[in-house]
Amino acid sequence: MRTELDFAPLYRSSIGFDRVFNLLNNTQRLTAIDTWPAYDIVKTGDDDYRITMAVAGFGEGDLDITQERNVLVIKGGKAEELQGEYLHRGIAGRSFERKFELADHVRVEGADLRHGLLTVTLKREVPEAMKPRKIEIGVASSNEPLRLETDRQVA
Repeated sequence: MRTELDFAPLYRSSIGFDRVFNLLNNTQRLTAIDTWPAYDIVKTGDDDYRITMAVAGFGEGDLDITQERNVLVIKGGKAEELQGEYLHRGIAGRSFERKFELADHVRVEGADLRHGLLTVTLKREVPEAMKPRKIEIGVASSNEPLRLETDRQVA
């Protein structure tokens, strides 16, 4: 039994979280879960992640990996190679497209294909301006308000 969550109250009381609420709404609307190709997502460190996807039968030229803003898209497709009549076809070779929503500041570091497994490494790199920083308390010689370093560059 599925129940739909209503995010309307959150829209009324929060600002700037539209993307998060849309993401949550979109995941609720998925009716059929596509399980092919199989994949794992592993957190390998505080800011490091790895996606491993089983793509047996696909070569490097058959795969396309793109990142546009906060979406990672992995596509696979290959030309049909008919070398006889299949009596049983258990190795899936159909085209696929798998999308992964990425958090802000997550970027793809690289990809590798070995033994039928595609491995994509990801890293979250928070910009210096967004990292927490310690503010030193000092004796102010004037009544001028404290100006942060970014304010000085703008002014």
